[in-house]
Amino acid sequence: QVQLVESGGGLVQAGGSLRLSCAASGRTISTYHMAWFRQAPEKERELVARITSGGSTYYADFVKRRFTISRDNAKNTMSLQMNSLKPEDTAVYYCTAGPVGQWRYWGQGTQVTVSS
Repeated sequence: QVQLVESGGGLVQAGGSLRLSCAASGRTISTYHMAWFRQAPEKERELVARITSGGSTYYADFVKRRFTISRDNAKNTMSLQMNSLKPEDTAVYYCTAGPVGQWRYWGQGTQVTVSS
């Protein structure tokens, strides 16, 4: 069993930056793919970025060149550096991990609010 805990959310003005972190416990997540999803009020949860066990990354078009996903397998953590934030980035951000094709484990989420 893996427990995931997100941190780093908060309130920021448009154009600002935040860094989200996801700490895993219970077992190593080095063999798992990991990702950040987000869910805004009254919207479906959507993929923001993902990183494979080997370090390959994918970004949704709406965050390309603004967000950077990374992981530190030695520390069992994953991060999301968010720059040039926009009001439309306001959402609860979730960390997830799992084998290929399975987002098996989820964190509780961290709120990101971007004011205009």
